[in-house]
Amino acid sequence: MKTTPKIHYKKAVTFSYDDGISQDKRLVEIFNKYGMKCTFNLNTGIQTSKNTFEIEGVHISRMDQEGLDELYKGHEIASHGLTHSGLNGLSREELEKEFLTDAQNIERLYGKYPVGMAYAYGDHPQEAVDYLESIGIRYGRTVESTHGFELPDNPLLLNPTCHHNDEKLFELAEEFLQLEGSEENPRLFYIWGHSYEFTVNNNWERIEKLCQMLSGRDDIFYGTNAECLL
Repeated sequence: MKTTPKIHYKKAVTFSYDDGISQDKRLVEIFNKYGMKCTFNLNTGIQTSKNTFEIEGVHISRMDQEGLDELYKGHEIASHGLTHSGLNGLSREELEKEFLTDAQNIERLYGKYPVGMAYAYGDHPQEAVDYLESIGIRYGRTVESTHGFELPDNPLLLNPTCHHNDEKLFELAEEFLQLEGSEENPRLFYIWGHSYEFTVNNNWERIEKLCQMLSGRDDIFYGTNAECLL
């Protein structure tokens, strides 16, 4: 179903980061330093420091639930599914366990029912999209880059501008800064990723440079996903 939001900006920047990883602590510090707003997508069924994995020799750990409301204060907590399950082929009962349970956990733990989510692995079959809408989810982020700044026709099928490792990231940032934007044609620069990728790729300076470029502009609204889309 196409949703037409009432937009209160001409240009906006928003970020989306997945999995509740310990590197989010450093990422939040950077976002707060430059006045950026982010949506953090959590898996409440596996959100524990005992849940670890390794990429290219880098030890990666999710964080415990306790204290995340304070860490993410001023940002947005959204759903990423109870267990980070892909959505293709899930029954309605499985969808309910993966997403309604996760949403209810977020409400219980952090005091607010989520209005958004990010699709694990980018999977977004139509039956899952319909189910998410039925439980009050109003936007969902895919992993398909547009390299553009248009608002989505349907926020439940939200394709981001790009991942933070996209080779065109800074080119896109420069293009976005030069755009005029208007209330009739608002523009949204939407960046996503996983904070552990900055450690794995040893490129934390990348996100700091981007935030420096985008910060302190009177013509840009800095908001969470929900604030920018809804």
